[in-house]
Amino acid sequence: MVVTSQVLRGLPRAKVLAPCLLSSQHQLPHYGPSSRKSPWRRALGSRSYQTSSMQRSYILTPPQVNSILKANEYSFKIPEFDGKNVSAVTGFESNQLPANAPIEDRRSAATCLQTRGMLLGVFDGHAGCACAQALSERLFYYIAVSLLSHDTLCELEAAVDAGRALSPILQWHKHPNDYFSREAQTLYFNSLRTYWQELIDLTSPGEVPDTREALLNAFKRLDNDMSLEAQVGDPNAFLHYWVLRVAFSGATACVAHIDGPDLYIANSGDTRAVLGVQEEDGTFSAHTLSNDHNAQNESEVARIRGEHPPSEKKTVIRQDRLLGLLMPFRAFGDVKFKWSIELQKRVLESGPDQLHENEHTKFIPPNYHTPPYLTAEPEITYHRLRPQDRFLVIGSDGLWETLHRQEVVRIVGEYLTGVHQRQPLKVGGYKVTLGQMQGLLEERKARMSSAFEDQNSATHLMRHAVGNNEFGTVDHERLSKMLSLPEELARMYRDDITIIISQFNPHVIGAE
Repeated sequence: MVVTSQVLRGLPRAKVLAPCLLSSQHQLPHYGPSSRKSPWRRALGSRSYQTSSMQRSYILTPPQVNSILKANEYSFKIPEFDGKNVSAVTGFESNQLPANAPIEDRRSAATCLQTRGMLLGVFDGHAGCACAQALSERLFYYIAVSLLSHDTLCELEAAVDAGRALSPILQWHKHPNDYFSREAQTLYFNSLRTYWQELIDLTSPGEVPDTREALLNAFKRLDNDMSLEAQVGDPNAFLHYWVLRVAFSGATACVAHIDGPDLYIANSGDTRAVLGVQEEDGTFSAHTLSNDHNAQNESEVARIRGEHPPSEKKTVIRQDRLLGLLMPFRAFGDVKFKWSIELQKRVLESGPDQLHENEHTKFIPPNYHTPPYLTAEPEITYHRLRPQDRFLVIGSDGLWETLHRQEVVRIVGEYLTGVHQRQPLKVGGYKVTLGQMQGLLEERKARMSSAFEDQNSATHLMRHAVGNNEFGTVDHERLSKMLSLPEELARMYRDDITIIISQFNPHVIGAE
């Protein structure tokens, strides 16, 4: 049977499924979305992962592997003043590895220039990359504006009215490959200005913004603005098509705001933030700072069922998906799960023809009776940093489905400290000669030395996520085959992976 790449993208691993892909006409085996991995990817959990498609891939040389892994890596170090780093964050490192073509993940990092905070975010797109792209450009501005005092907001508005240059709000830390849609900047600015004008009316002089409320309001307001922009449209044909693409695609978001010892995580969806804590014995433990908003979260299931009539109890969540289609239970965009049927039809009928070619705009979700079914409202977690809190890992679900959070923290902790926790060498009870034992020890030594070939902790973690074998070490042959898969097959074996790792300064945190 010939299976097209379009059909393969409809396998249960996808974040959102069109109803046609749930029918039996394709004769694909249905493995059920209760498992996050497709059968091909689950098979990679053992050494016997050879398939015909994998056998057609070829062995890359180590330099070729490194070139692929390091193509999108980025690092930023907080500058020191008079030989001292006065920030709780010493810096961060990030990287991305695509599985989709183009990649649907996005990342952002910026320093709030009007306050002391640093913002780090990972955005995992689905049904295209447009929504994640818009979030990567816009969400931090909404957060930064939400954190500004009443007086500073008034100064911004006065500068715009007078035609003066605005004081910068953010210092962006971007990789050259991070895309920036210049055509939409005027539209984005006008929506942001409307937001800060409303904040001016709602706040009072001398009022200090609350960080939790600022994050909450920024998430909700941006999602609402993206929805309104799609409904209103734009005289410019390109922008009209763009705002509709943003609204009809979707993205989850996990954002960290770090200001001194105060760490806030705002999360909508299944992107995850995990803290690396160094224990007294030098080992590292994982402290999860976000909850996945999906069918494995019982409180999320209860929340959604409680927001709809009892008659929809069996249909609002089916096969561990929202209305049987969407895997994350919170997300930006995805207006197919938010707008009324009448509004969807009206907007699509007035939209450009190119939009009708998108499979995700052609259907109304089944059992669609009482929208909205989806929200972008974040769950916000606060953590006061301690000296033993050494780093924070924010990763899209492509990371967490390949490595357990404790393994992630161990790998990063050992990389940053250079101290490797090794278990006693086991040979399975077999008799071995001294020569064979020496060979095993030399192999282990070679693996340990290879751990230092990366200059970026996110790249090092990504190498493990893609190339780890059952012994917890990187298998070059496995890594090579995974990286050399053709575009149409890569998505069957893994997801896009995006990682940001921020490191903390225990001396500053302890002093504060």
